[in-house]
Amino acid sequence: MSLLHKHRSVQFIITFCALWLTACEQKNEYITPPPPEVTVSQAIQKSVTDYLEFTGTTQSVGFAEVRAQASGILKSMHFEPGLNVKQGDLLFIIDPEPYQAKLAAAQAELVSAKAQLNRTQAELKRADELIKKHFISKTEYLQRKTERDVAQAAIGLKSAGVRSAEIQLGYTQVVAPINGRISRNAVDLGNLVGEGEATLLTTITQYKPMYAYFHLNERDLLRIMKLRGEKAQQMGHDSEKEPEHKLNIPLQLGLADEEGYPHQGELDFGESSLNTSTGTIELRGIFTNEGNPTRLIPGLFSRLRLPINKSQQALLISERAIGSDQSGRFVLVVNQENKVEKRLVTLGQHLDGMVVISKGIKADDKVIINGLQKARPGSVVNPTTATAKAG
Repeated sequence: MSLLHKHRSVQFIITFCALWLTACEQKNEYITPPPPEVTVSQAIQKSVTDYLEFTGTTQSVGFAEVRAQASGILKSMHFEPGLNVKQGDLLFIIDPEPYQAKLAAAQAELVSAKAQLNRTQAELKRADELIKKHFISKTEYLQRKTERDVAQAAIGLKSAGVRSAEIQLGYTQVVAPINGRISRNAVDLGNLVGEGEATLLTTITQYKPMYAYFHLNERDLLRIMKLRGEKAQQMGHDSEKEPEHKLNIPLQLGLADEEGYPHQGELDFGESSLNTSTGTIELRGIFTNEGNPTRLIPGLFSRLRLPINKSQQALLISERAIGSDQSGRFVLVVNQENKVEKRLVTLGQHLDGMVVISKGIKADDKVIINGLQKARPGSVVNPTTATAKAG
């Protein structure tokens, strides 16, 4: 190696060592990351109806057991099981011949009694003439009069016998006592019914309208009573215009396979006292149950919603803004210094992705709706404002 090459190698090594020593002398400095970006929105002020929600069961407004009121052989059936019938429709015929014979005998007895009355009336009329001429005694006259009175009484008795026979004959035609959907026949044709008991022949269930029964707990009952008292005070004497027995309170119902509460009805009955063993009071709603086929049948599980109050300036925020931990439900709010604050909140109604905040925030608070996982109480964030939309 030449002297020139050796000189260049030594110079390169010295330069590299100098750079390495300079780099070692520089200190590592921490660069603060930028604040996380979050999306905030102010609450929407909107008129919102406050509801109470319940579970209940449907029950028919009318149910009738069709029983045999006359004894005899079941001769014919005049309906299709499972279809609707109207009050008065013919359902069954029980052998009428024995009752027709009884009616004919009763009618014959009535004819005989009328003939007897005509005879005694004629004899009494003749006696009236004879006693005036003193051709008969007073005792004989009174006897003729008594015979006429007995004959008149017999007419009433025989007429009642005819009426009774007509009623018994009418019972051989079994008709529907109410409108509704009829069940299958419980007795086959040709069997003896009504012998010693009122044999069950079938049943009819009325589907229009339909009841729904549910229970209100003591706390919500007191809340409703308080709200009604406040409303009455605001109305003053005008509240007297509406009778207390006329509730006019709307009620909504939804079934297990339905979204929301598509069935509209009204509250029509409430028990007069609280059940001390359960701490609840039973209420009943009524629904028209229109449609063909009808949607509501007895015994269905149902969800019910009862409006109790209307808030004119309720605060709504997106459901995405709601967090939950051991302390309860909360939202994160960005203050004027862009610092995050945790606010415990009380939730109200849920409406199309929004939720009512009844306690915990103010109308001008900026609530974080996106980026909650990046924000921590006390930390600084970079907020972007979004406009919330109420459904």
